[in-house]
Amino acid sequence: MKRFATIIIMLLLLPALMLSGCKETVTKGKKSIVCTIFPQYDWVRQILGDKAGDMELTLLLNNRVDLHSYQPSVNDIVKISASDLFIYVGGESDGWVKDALKEAANPDMIVINLLDALGGAAKTEEIREGMEAEESGREDENEAEYDEHVWLSLKNARILIAVIADALSKLDAGDAGEYKNNLSRYDEKLKSLDAEYKSAVAAASVKTLLFGDRFPFRYLVDDYGLDYHAAFPGCSAETEASFETIVFLAKKVDELGLKTVMVTESSDKSIARTIISNTKAKNQRILVLDSMQSATAGDVKNGTTYLSVMENNLNVLKDALK
Repeated sequence: MKRFATIIIMLLLLPALMLSGCKETVTKGKKSIVCTIFPQYDWVRQILGDKAGDMELTLLLNNRVDLHSYQPSVNDIVKISASDLFIYVGGESDGWVKDALKEAANPDMIVINLLDALGGAAKTEEIREGMEAEESGREDENEAEYDEHVWLSLKNARILIAVIADALSKLDAGDAGEYKNNLSRYDEKLKSLDAEYKSAVAAASVKTLLFGDRFPFRYLVDDYGLDYHAAFPGCSAETEASFETIVFLAKKVDELGLKTVMVTESSDKSIARTIISNTKAKNQRILVLDSMQSATAGDVKNGTTYLSVMENNLNVLKDALK
């Protein structure tokens, strides 16, 4: 509740902030593109190619705070309001966006909601046996919550980059041909990596992943027919697992003969270690799959890309499925 009260206050102050600060937000003569998360930001960079320097490109979640706990600053709201293209995920974590867009200073702004762009391919959050459920906080408890981690599917990525390329072509019609060519080349890379994932899973002797953590990889496992067990669903804010959950997951490790317990990149690994200590063998390794929720523009400067993370995840997956 405090989160949204803060946003309302910022929106009330926005007209004055726009008058005082908007001119400094966007470099003169450049179109402004604002992305909430790293995968969108990198997709835009790949499609822009050599034209990336001609745009003012902003990554909002740029301090290793993940999507579920992000709170926009006043400057963030101003940047969005003045942008020419705004890309966001569109799930419950982005509940603040609707009000922010009401105050948009640019009437021609193009807005891309990733979940809307996926349409029927978007999945609702899944609660599996053994998971810690949590209070949703929604007025309608029967309303489905969408799994927001759409970028962790290469198939989804191929859909979404086409939507982004179309938006960039509308924003900069003069370079539409170059964006189309960049899209085609990048799509081939995603298609090739998708084929590598399929081959790796087909050759694997293990078909189940077990996470002592949140599980944001549902889109990925569904793409390749893998099963999974986890302590929490992907959008959960819980950090402590109950005794029942620990015991359930430890028994699954024993039952399936798993040699690894998985975590995401932001985990302190404490739950995974507790699960392992409750197995019979107590010698499972902890492996990390990167959900890209902590990547920053600084990581991009150091060479991190969406493809490089997904390639590394494939190597981790091969290890986990031995």
